[in-house]
Amino acid sequence: MKKGIALLLSIVMVCSLAAGCGSGSSETKAPETKAPAATTGETKGGAETTAETKEAQTDAANPVELNVVTTYAGNDSNAPNYNEAVKAWEEATGNTVIDGSQTSNEAFKAQVANDFQTGSEPDVLFYFTGADANSFIDGGKVMSLDEIRAEYPEYGANMDDAKIPSATNGKKYVLPVNGIWESMFINTRVLEEAGVEVPGADYTWDQFLADCEKIKAAGKTPIAVALGEVPHYWFEFSIYNYNGLDNHLKLPASAEDEIGQNWVKGIEDIKALYDAGYMPANTNSATDAETLELFYQDEAAFLIDGNWRIGGILQSCQSDPDDESTLDTEELEKFAVGYVPAKENRKSTDLIGGCTAGYYITKKAWDDPEKRAAAVNFVEYMTGDDIVMKFSGVGSHALKNAPDIDLSQFNSLQVKAIDMVKGATGFVGAVQDSISTPCRVPLFDGMPKLVTGDTDITSAVQECIDLMAEEAAGGGETAAE
Repeated sequence: MKKGIALLLSIVMVCSLAAGCGSGSSETKAPETKAPAATTGETKGGAETTAETKEAQTDAANPVELNVVTTYAGNDSNAPNYNEAVKAWEEATGNTVIDGSQTSNEAFKAQVANDFQTGSEPDVLFYFTGADANSFIDGGKVMSLDEIRAEYPEYGANMDDAKIPSATNGKKYVLPVNGIWESMFINTRVLEEAGVEVPGADYTWDQFLADCEKIKAAGKTPIAVALGEVPHYWFEFSIYNYNGLDNHLKLPASAEDEIGQNWVKGIEDIKALYDAGYMPANTNSATDAETLELFYQDEAAFLIDGNWRIGGILQSCQSDPDDESTLDTEELEKFAVGYVPAKENRKSTDLIGGCTAGYYITKKAWDDPEKRAAAVNFVEYMTGDDIVMKFSGVGSHALKNAPDIDLSQFNSLQVKAIDMVKGATGFVGAVQDSISTPCRVPLFDGMPKLVTGDTDITSAVQECIDLMAEEAAGGGETAAE
Protein backbone atom coordinates (compact mmCIF):
# COMPACT_ATOMS: atom_id res chain seq x y z
CA MET A 1 0.00 0.00 0.00
CA LYS A 2 1.39 3.36 -0.95
CA LYS A 3 1.98 6.02 1.67
CA GLY A 4 -0.70 8.29 0.28
CA ILE A 5 -3.35 5.61 0.69
CA ALA A 6 -2.08 4.69 4.12
CA LEU A 7 -2.15 8.28 5.31
CA LEU A 8 -5.63 8.72 3.87
CA LEU A 9 -6.79 5.70 5.83
CA SER A 10 -5.19 7.23 8.90
CA ILE A 11 -7.27 10.35 8.46
CA VAL A 12 -10.38 8.31 7.76
CA MET A 13 -9.93 6.25 10.90
CA VAL A 14 -9.27 9.26 13.12
CA CYS A 15 -12.32 11.05 11.71
CA SER A 16 -14.37 7.91 12.24
CA LEU A 17 -13.24 7.70 15.83
CA ALA A 18 -14.06 11.33 16.44
CA ALA A 19 -17.69 10.40 15.84
CA GLY A 20 -17.62 6.84 17.08
CA CYS A 21 -19.23 5.15 20.06
CA GLY A 22 -18.05 2.53 22.53
CA SER A 23 -17.74 -1.19 22.02
CA GLY A 24 -21.12 -2.13 23.35
CA SER A 25 -20.47 -0.71 26.82
CA SER A 26 -23.46 0.45 28.81
CA GLU A 27 -21.54 3.70 29.29
CA THR A 28 -21.78 4.43 25.56
CA LYS A 29 -24.98 5.76 24.09
CA ALA A 30 -25.66 5.25 20.40
CA PRO A 31 -28.68 6.46 18.46
CA GLU A 32 -31.54 4.01 18.36
CA THR A 33 -32.16 2.30 15.05
CA LYS A 34 -35.57 1.26 13.87
CA ALA A 35 -35.63 -2.04 12.04
CA PRO A 36 -37.24 -2.08 8.59
CA ALA A 37 -40.41 -3.90 7.80
CA ALA A 38 -40.39 -7.28 6.12
CA THR A 39 -39.43 -7.63 2.48
CA THR A 40 -39.78 -10.43 0.02
CA GLY A 41 -38.56 -11.24 -3.46
CA GLU A 42 -41.11 -8.75 -4.82
CA THR A 43 -39.50 -5.79 -3.08
CA LYS A 44 -36.95 -3.53 -4.79
CA GLY A 45 -35.44 -0.16 -4.18
CA GLY A 46 -33.29 -0.72 -1.09
CA ALA A 47 -32.96 2.21 1.28
CA GLU A 48 -35.32 4.42 -0.72
CA THR A 49 -38.31 2.20 0.02
CA THR A 50 -40.48 3.88 2.66
CA ALA A 51 -41.50 2.21 5.88
CA GLU A 52 -45.17 2.57 4.88
CA THR A 53 -44.55 0.82 1.55
CA LYS A 54 -42.70 -1.99 3.27
CA GLU A 55 -45.46 -2.41 5.81
CA ALA A 56 -48.01 -2.71 3.02
CA GLN A 57 -45.90 -5.32 1.33
CA THR A 58 -45.63 -7.23 4.58
CA ASP A 59 -49.30 -8.11 4.56
CA ALA A 60 -48.82 -10.48 1.64
CA ALA A 61 -45.38 -11.64 2.60
CA ASN A 62 -44.46 -15.08 3.78
CA PRO A 63 -41.89 -15.25 6.58
CA VAL A 64 -38.41 -16.07 5.37
CA GLU A 65 -35.68 -18.01 7.16
CA LEU A 66 -32.20 -16.65 6.48
CA ASN A 67 -29.11 -18.68 7.29
CA VAL A 68 -26.53 -16.19 8.52
CA VAL A 69 -22.95 -16.80 9.60
CA THR A 70 -20.78 -14.11 11.21
CA THR A 71 -17.78 -13.81 13.50
CA TYR A 72 -19.86 -12.03 16.15
CA ALA A 73 -19.57 -14.82 18.70
CA GLY A 74 -17.64 -15.81 21.80
CA ASN A 75 -15.75 -12.91 23.37
CA ASP A 76 -16.25 -10.59 20.42
CA SER A 77 -17.35 -7.33 21.98
CA ASN A 78 -19.98 -6.83 19.29
CA ALA A 79 -21.66 -10.19 19.83
CA PRO A 80 -24.32 -8.64 22.13
CA ASN A 81 -24.85 -5.80 19.64
CA TYR A 82 -25.29 -8.31 16.83
CA ASN A 83 -27.77 -10.41 18.77
CA GLU A 84 -29.77 -7.31 19.69
CA ALA A 85 -29.84 -6.10 16.08
CA VAL A 86 -30.90 -9.51 14.75
CA LYS A 87 -33.72 -9.68 17.28
CA ALA A 88 -34.94 -6.21 16.29
CA TRP A 89 -34.88 -7.11 12.59
CA GLU A 90 -36.74 -10.37 13.21
CA GLU A 91 -39.43 -8.64 15.27
CA ALA A 92 -39.94 -5.92 12.68
CA THR A 93 -40.00 -8.16 9.61
CA GLY A 94 -41.43 -11.45 10.83
CA ASN A 95 -38.45 -13.20 9.25
CA THR A 96 -36.13 -15.52 11.16
CA VAL A 97 -32.34 -15.69 11.28
CA ILE A 98 -30.80 -19.13 11.66
CA ASP A 99 -27.57 -17.99 13.25
CA GLY A 100 -24.38 -19.97 12.71
CA SER A 101 -21.95 -17.37 14.04
CA GLN A 102 -18.63 -18.62 15.41
CA THR A 103 -15.44 -17.22 16.85
CA SER A 104 -12.99 -16.44 14.07
CA ASN A 105 -9.98 -18.74 13.86
CA GLU A 106 -8.30 -20.90 11.25
CA ALA A 107 -10.72 -23.79 11.85
CA PHE A 108 -13.67 -21.47 11.25
CA LYS A 109 -12.14 -20.21 8.01
CA ALA A 110 -11.59 -23.77 6.82
CA GLN A 111 -15.21 -24.61 7.63
CA VAL A 112 -16.50 -21.61 5.65
CA ALA A 113 -14.43 -22.67 2.64
CA ASN A 114 -15.70 -26.23 2.94
CA ASP A 115 -19.32 -25.09 3.21
CA PHE A 116 -19.03 -23.27 -0.11
CA GLN A 117 -17.44 -26.31 -1.73
CA THR A 118 -20.22 -28.61 -0.56
CA GLY A 119 -23.14 -26.28 -1.29
CA SER A 120 -23.79 -25.68 2.42
CA GLU A 121 -22.97 -21.98 2.40
CA PRO A 122 -25.26 -19.58 4.30
CA ASP A 123 -27.51 -16.99 2.70
CA VAL A 124 -25.59 -14.11 4.25
CA LEU A 125 -21.98 -14.25 5.43
CA PHE A 126 -20.04 -11.72 7.47
CA TYR A 127 -16.47 -12.55 6.57
CA PHE A 128 -13.03 -11.28 5.66
CA THR A 129 -12.12 -9.51 2.43
CA GLY A 130 -8.63 -10.92 1.76
CA ALA A 131 -7.28 -14.14 0.31
CA ASP A 132 -9.55 -16.28 2.49
CA ALA A 133 -12.48 -15.11 0.36
CA ASN A 134 -10.83 -15.79 -3.00
CA SER A 135 -12.08 -19.35 -3.37
CA PHE A 136 -15.78 -18.49 -3.13
CA ILE A 137 -15.40 -15.19 -4.99
CA ASP A 138 -13.52 -16.82 -7.87
CA GLY A 139 -16.10 -19.60 -7.85
CA GLY A 140 -18.92 -17.10 -8.40
CA LYS A 141 -20.56 -18.07 -5.11
CA VAL A 142 -21.22 -14.51 -3.85
CA MET A 143 -22.81 -11.46 -5.45
CA SER A 144 -20.87 -8.32 -6.33
CA LEU A 145 -22.18 -4.91 -5.31
CA ASP A 146 -22.64 -4.03 -8.98
CA GLU A 147 -24.84 -7.10 -9.53
CA ILE A 148 -26.95 -6.34 -6.46
CA ARG A 149 -27.24 -2.64 -7.32
CA ALA A 150 -28.51 -3.50 -10.79
CA GLU A 151 -31.74 -4.55 -9.05
CA TYR A 152 -31.43 -2.58 -5.79
CA PRO A 153 -29.80 0.74 -6.81
CA GLU A 154 -29.66 2.09 -3.25
CA TYR A 155 -27.90 -0.95 -1.78
CA GLY A 156 -25.15 0.41 0.44
CA ALA A 157 -25.84 3.98 -0.65
CA ASN A 158 -24.86 5.23 2.80
CA MET A 159 -21.33 3.89 2.31
CA ASP A 160 -18.35 5.62 0.69
CA ASP A 161 -17.39 3.16 -2.04
CA ALA A 162 -13.80 4.38 -1.91
CA LYS A 163 -13.54 2.91 1.58
CA ILE A 164 -15.09 -0.44 0.66
CA PRO A 165 -12.39 -3.08 0.10
CA SER A 166 -12.04 -4.62 -3.34
CA ALA A 167 -11.35 -8.28 -4.04
CA THR A 168 -8.26 -9.34 -5.97
CA ASN A 169 -10.31 -9.19 -9.19
CA GLY A 170 -10.96 -5.49 -8.60
CA LYS A 171 -14.67 -5.89 -7.83
CA LYS A 172 -16.41 -5.10 -4.55
CA TYR A 173 -18.51 -7.73 -2.82
CA VAL A 174 -19.00 -6.66 0.79
CA LEU A 175 -20.70 -3.95 2.76
CA PRO A 176 -18.39 -3.34 5.74
CA VAL A 177 -19.51 -2.58 9.26
CA ASN A 178 -16.67 -1.93 11.65
CA GLY A 179 -13.06 -1.62 10.58
CA ILE A 180 -10.10 -2.63 12.66
CA TRP A 181 -6.78 -1.56 14.00
CA GLU A 182 -4.08 -3.66 15.63
CA SER A 183 -1.63 -2.32 18.19
CA MET A 184 -0.37 -3.10 21.72
CA PHE A 185 -2.29 -3.25 24.97
CA ILE A 186 -0.36 -2.72 28.19
CA ASN A 187 -0.94 -3.81 31.77
CA THR A 188 0.61 -0.85 33.59
CA ARG A 189 0.36 -2.56 36.97
CA VAL A 190 2.87 -5.18 35.81
CA LEU A 191 5.15 -2.43 34.49
CA GLU A 192 4.98 -0.57 37.81
CA GLU A 193 5.89 -3.69 39.76
CA ALA A 194 8.89 -4.20 37.48
CA GLY A 195 10.01 -0.57 37.61
CA VAL A 196 9.26 -0.02 33.93
CA GLU A 197 7.80 3.18 32.55
CA VAL A 198 4.74 3.10 30.30
CA PRO A 199 6.15 3.31 26.77
CA GLY A 200 5.48 6.34 24.63
CA ALA A 201 4.93 6.97 20.95
CA ASP A 202 8.62 6.55 20.03
CA TYR A 203 9.00 3.09 21.59
CA THR A 204 11.94 1.28 20.00
CA TRP A 205 12.73 -2.42 19.80
CA ASP A 206 15.85 -2.00 21.95
CA GLN A 207 13.84 -0.24 24.67
CA PHE A 208 11.28 -3.01 24.47
CA LEU A 209 13.92 -5.71 24.95
CA ALA A 210 15.34 -3.88 27.96
CA ASP A 211 11.85 -3.57 29.47
CA CYS A 212 11.14 -7.25 28.84
CA GLU A 213 14.29 -8.19 30.73
CA LYS A 214 13.23 -6.12 33.75
CA ILE A 215 9.75 -7.61 33.70
CA LYS A 216 11.14 -11.12 33.50
CA ALA A 217 13.48 -10.38 36.41
CA ALA A 218 10.46 -9.24 38.45
CA GLY A 219 8.93 -12.69 38.01
CA LYS A 220 6.34 -11.65 35.45
CA THR A 221 5.79 -12.62 31.81
CA PRO A 222 6.67 -9.80 29.41
CA ILE A 223 4.53 -10.94 26.45
CA ALA A 224 1.11 -12.58 26.54
CA VAL A 225 0.92 -14.75 23.42
CA ALA A 226 -0.09 -18.29 22.46
CA LEU A 227 2.25 -18.89 19.52
CA GLY A 228 0.77 -22.31 18.89
CA GLU A 229 -2.70 -20.87 18.37
CA VAL A 230 -2.50 -17.12 17.63
CA PRO A 231 0.90 -16.28 16.12
CA HIS A 232 -0.32 -13.88 13.46
CA TYR A 233 -0.13 -10.58 15.34
CA TRP A 234 3.56 -11.00 16.07
CA PHE A 235 4.19 -12.33 12.56
CA GLU A 236 2.51 -9.25 11.10
CA PHE A 237 4.31 -6.59 13.10
CA SER A 238 7.69 -8.32 13.08
CA ILE A 239 7.88 -8.32 9.28
CA TYR A 240 6.20 -4.89 9.16
CA ASN A 241 9.23 -3.59 11.06
CA TYR A 242 11.44 -4.47 8.11
CA ASN A 243 9.08 -3.83 5.19
CA GLY A 244 7.58 -0.55 6.36
CA LEU A 245 4.40 1.02 5.00
CA ASP A 246 5.38 0.96 1.33
CA ASN A 247 6.37 -2.70 1.14
CA HIS A 248 4.32 -4.48 3.78
CA LEU A 249 1.67 -5.78 1.40
CA LYS A 250 4.17 -7.02 -1.16
CA LEU A 251 4.49 -10.80 -1.37
CA PRO A 252 7.94 -12.35 -1.81
CA ALA A 253 8.81 -14.26 -4.95
CA SER A 254 11.52 -16.12 -3.09
CA ALA A 255 12.81 -16.45 0.46
CA GLU A 256 16.04 -14.98 -0.88
CA ASP A 257 14.63 -11.75 -2.33
CA GLU A 258 14.34 -8.55 -0.27
CA ILE A 259 10.77 -9.13 0.89
CA GLY A 260 11.44 -12.80 1.58
CA GLN A 261 14.47 -11.93 3.68
CA ASN A 262 12.41 -9.40 5.61
CA TRP A 263 9.96 -12.19 6.44
CA VAL A 264 12.84 -14.36 7.61
CA LYS A 265 14.30 -11.58 9.77
CA GLY A 266 10.91 -10.81 11.29
CA ILE A 267 10.33 -14.43 12.32
CA GLU A 268 13.89 -14.58 13.63
CA ASP A 269 12.98 -11.69 15.95
CA ILE A 270 10.03 -13.71 17.27
CA LYS A 271 12.38 -16.64 17.86
CA ALA A 272 14.76 -14.32 19.74
CA LEU A 273 11.92 -13.24 22.05
CA TYR A 274 11.08 -16.90 22.65
CA ASP A 275 14.72 -17.83 23.31
CA ALA A 276 15.03 -14.97 25.79
CA GLY A 277 12.11 -16.33 27.82
CA TYR A 278 9.89 -13.32 27.25
CA MET A 279 6.84 -15.41 26.39
CA PRO A 280 4.83 -17.81 28.56
CA ALA A 281 6.70 -21.06 29.20
CA ASN A 282 3.85 -22.92 27.49
CA THR A 283 3.39 -20.43 24.64
CA ASN A 284 3.59 -23.20 22.03
CA SER A 285 0.83 -25.27 23.61
CA ALA A 286 -1.26 -22.72 25.52
CA THR A 287 -4.62 -21.51 24.27
CA ASP A 288 -5.22 -17.85 23.51
CA ALA A 289 -7.70 -17.73 26.40
CA GLU A 290 -5.03 -18.96 28.82
CA THR A 291 -2.48 -16.33 27.84
CA LEU A 292 -5.12 -13.60 27.87
CA GLU A 293 -5.80 -14.48 31.50
CA LEU A 294 -2.13 -13.82 32.27
CA PHE A 295 -2.59 -10.33 30.89
CA TYR A 296 -5.91 -9.73 32.63
CA GLN A 297 -4.69 -11.05 36.00
CA ASP A 298 -1.52 -8.92 36.23
CA GLU A 299 0.90 -11.70 35.25
CA ALA A 300 1.85 -10.45 31.78
CA ALA A 301 2.65 -6.95 30.54
CA PHE A 302 2.23 -6.68 26.77
CA LEU A 303 -0.44 -7.95 24.38
CA ILE A 304 -0.61 -7.32 20.63
CA ASP A 305 -4.23 -7.52 19.53
CA GLY A 306 -6.94 -5.56 17.78
CA ASN A 307 -9.58 -3.06 18.83
CA TRP A 308 -12.00 -5.95 19.39
CA ARG A 309 -9.95 -6.97 22.43
CA ILE A 310 -11.30 -3.96 24.33
CA GLY A 311 -14.52 -5.84 24.99
CA GLY A 312 -12.66 -8.74 26.61
CA ILE A 313 -10.61 -6.37 28.74
CA LEU A 314 -13.78 -4.65 29.92
CA GLN A 315 -15.32 -8.00 30.84
CA SER A 316 -12.21 -8.90 32.84
CA CYS A 317 -12.87 -5.80 34.95
CA GLN A 318 -16.50 -6.69 35.65
CA SER A 319 -17.51 -8.69 38.70
CA ASP A 320 -20.14 -10.24 36.42
CA PRO A 321 -18.79 -10.64 32.85
CA ASP A 322 -22.35 -10.56 31.52
CA ASP A 323 -23.38 -7.41 33.38
CA GLU A 324 -21.71 -4.22 32.13
CA SER A 325 -22.98 -2.29 35.15
CA THR A 326 -20.54 -4.24 37.36
CA LEU A 327 -17.49 -2.68 35.65
CA ASP A 328 -14.76 -1.76 38.15
CA THR A 329 -13.56 1.54 36.68
CA GLU A 330 -10.51 1.66 38.99
CA GLU A 331 -9.44 -1.80 37.83
CA LEU A 332 -9.88 -0.70 34.22
CA GLU A 333 -7.39 2.14 34.75
CA LYS A 334 -4.49 -0.34 34.88
CA PHE A 335 -4.85 -1.02 31.16
CA ALA A 336 -3.38 1.25 28.51
CA VAL A 337 -3.24 1.21 24.72
CA GLY A 338 0.15 1.92 23.17
CA TYR A 339 2.25 1.17 20.13
CA VAL A 340 4.09 -1.95 19.02
CA PRO A 341 7.86 -1.34 19.41
CA ALA A 342 9.56 -0.48 16.14
CA LYS A 343 12.84 -1.06 14.36
CA GLU A 344 14.30 -0.65 10.88
CA ASN A 345 11.74 0.77 8.40
CA ARG A 346 8.61 1.08 10.53
CA LYS A 347 7.66 3.80 12.99
CA SER A 348 6.04 2.56 16.18
CA THR A 349 3.06 4.73 15.31
CA ASP A 350 2.49 2.87 12.02
CA LEU A 351 -0.42 0.49 12.62
CA ILE A 352 -2.22 -2.36 10.92
CA GLY A 353 -5.78 -1.32 10.10
CA GLY A 354 -8.67 -0.84 7.71
CA CYS A 355 -12.11 -2.21 6.82
CA THR A 356 -11.18 -5.86 6.43
CA ALA A 357 -14.55 -7.62 6.74
CA GLY A 358 -18.13 -7.20 5.66
CA TYR A 359 -21.44 -8.78 4.68
CA TYR A 360 -21.61 -10.97 1.57
CA ILE A 361 -24.86 -12.09 -0.04
CA THR A 362 -24.41 -15.52 -1.55
CA LYS A 363 -25.57 -16.49 -5.02
CA LYS A 364 -27.49 -19.29 -3.32
CA ALA A 365 -29.69 -16.73 -1.55
CA TRP A 366 -29.83 -14.44 -4.57
CA ASP A 367 -31.17 -17.22 -6.78
CA ASP A 368 -33.90 -18.03 -4.25
CA PRO A 369 -36.88 -15.75 -5.05
CA GLU A 370 -38.14 -16.05 -1.48
CA LYS A 371 -34.82 -15.03 0.06
CA ARG A 372 -33.30 -12.46 -2.29
CA ALA A 373 -35.03 -9.33 -1.00
CA ALA A 374 -34.92 -10.50 2.61
CA ALA A 375 -31.14 -10.99 2.37
CA VAL A 376 -30.73 -7.52 0.85
CA ASN A 377 -32.97 -6.01 3.52
CA PHE A 378 -31.08 -7.77 6.31
CA VAL A 379 -27.69 -6.53 5.14
CA GLU A 380 -29.02 -3.01 4.61
CA TYR A 381 -30.32 -2.98 8.16
CA MET A 382 -27.10 -4.38 9.61
CA THR A 383 -25.09 -1.74 7.73
CA GLY A 384 -27.36 1.22 8.51
CA ASP A 385 -25.70 4.35 9.90
CA ASP A 386 -26.77 3.92 13.51
CA ILE A 387 -25.98 0.20 13.61
CA VAL A 388 -22.53 0.81 12.11
CA MET A 389 -21.79 3.49 14.67
CA LYS A 390 -22.78 1.17 17.47
CA PHE A 391 -20.54 -1.60 16.14
CA SER A 392 -17.56 0.50 15.08
CA GLY A 393 -16.70 1.61 18.59
CA VAL A 394 -13.03 2.61 18.58
CA GLY A 395 -12.50 1.09 15.16
CA SER A 396 -13.20 2.60 11.74
CA HIS A 397 -16.07 2.50 9.25
CA ALA A 398 -16.97 3.43 5.67
CA LEU A 399 -20.01 5.65 6.26
CA LYS A 400 -20.45 8.78 4.19
CA ASN A 401 -22.14 10.70 6.99
CA ALA A 402 -21.62 9.34 10.49
CA PRO A 403 -24.23 10.34 13.10
CA ASP A 404 -23.05 12.59 15.89
CA ILE A 405 -22.19 10.76 19.11
CA ASP A 406 -21.56 12.16 22.58
CA LEU A 407 -17.83 11.51 23.02
CA SER A 408 -18.11 12.06 26.78
CA GLN A 409 -19.78 8.65 27.01
CA PHE A 410 -16.54 6.74 26.32
CA ASN A 411 -14.94 4.82 29.17
CA SER A 412 -11.28 5.37 30.04
CA LEU A 413 -9.89 2.52 27.95
CA GLN A 414 -11.82 3.63 24.90
CA VAL A 415 -10.51 7.17 25.34
CA LYS A 416 -6.96 5.81 25.50
CA ALA A 417 -7.59 3.85 22.32
CA ILE A 418 -8.88 6.96 20.55
CA ASP A 419 -5.83 8.93 21.64
CA MET A 420 -3.56 6.14 20.41
CA VAL A 421 -5.19 6.08 16.97
CA LYS A 422 -5.06 9.87 16.73
CA GLY A 423 -1.29 9.60 17.13
CA ALA A 424 -0.94 7.08 14.32
CA THR A 425 1.30 8.09 11.42
CA GLY A 426 0.12 5.44 8.95
CA PHE A 427 -2.09 2.43 8.40
CA VAL A 428 -1.68 -0.57 6.16
CA GLY A 429 -3.67 -3.77 5.77
CA ALA A 430 -2.53 -7.15 7.07
CA VAL A 431 -0.36 -9.02 4.57
CA GLN A 432 -1.72 -12.32 5.89
CA ASP A 433 -5.03 -11.36 4.28
CA SER A 434 -3.33 -11.85 0.92
CA ILE A 435 -2.32 -15.40 1.82
CA SER A 436 -4.88 -18.20 1.89
CA THR A 437 -5.22 -20.39 4.96
CA PRO A 438 -3.51 -23.48 3.44
CA CYS A 439 -0.54 -21.38 2.30
CA ARG A 440 -0.05 -19.98 5.81
CA VAL A 441 0.38 -23.41 7.36
CA PRO A 442 4.21 -23.55 7.24
CA LEU A 443 4.41 -20.24 9.11
CA PHE A 444 1.34 -20.11 11.34
CA ASP A 445 0.77 -23.75 12.23
CA GLY A 446 4.52 -24.23 12.10
CA MET A 447 5.42 -21.32 14.39
CA PRO A 448 6.17 -23.53 17.47
CA LYS A 449 8.80 -25.48 15.53
CA LEU A 450 10.19 -22.29 14.01
CA VAL A 451 10.87 -20.68 17.39
CA THR A 452 12.30 -23.87 18.89
CA GLY A 453 14.62 -24.30 15.91
CA ASP A 454 13.12 -27.64 14.87
CA THR A 455 12.22 -26.13 11.48
CA ASP A 456 14.43 -23.81 9.45
CA ILE A 457 12.83 -20.38 9.08
CA THR A 458 14.07 -19.72 5.55
CA SER A 459 12.81 -23.11 4.40
CA ALA A 460 9.38 -22.45 5.92
CA VAL A 461 9.12 -19.06 4.23
CA GLN A 462 10.04 -20.67 0.91
CA GLU A 463 7.46 -23.40 1.45
CA CYS A 464 4.78 -20.74 1.99
CA ILE A 465 5.87 -18.98 -1.21
CA ASP A 466 5.83 -22.25 -3.15
CA LEU A 467 2.31 -23.01 -1.95
CA MET A 468 1.15 -19.56 -3.06
CA ALA A 469 2.72 -20.10 -6.48
CA GLU A 470 1.10 -23.52 -6.77
CA GLU A 471 -2.25 -22.06 -5.78
CA ALA A 472 -1.94 -19.24 -8.33
CA ALA A 473 -1.01 -21.68 -11.08
CA GLY A 474 -3.96 -23.89 -10.22
CA GLY A 475 -6.49 -21.06 -10.15
CA GLY A 476 -6.91 -21.24 -6.37
CA GLU A 477 -7.18 -25.03 -6.12
CA THR A 478 -4.81 -25.16 -3.17
CA ALA A 479 -7.12 -22.93 -1.15
CA ALA A 480 -10.09 -25.08 -2.05
CA GLU A 481 -8.62 -28.38 -0.96
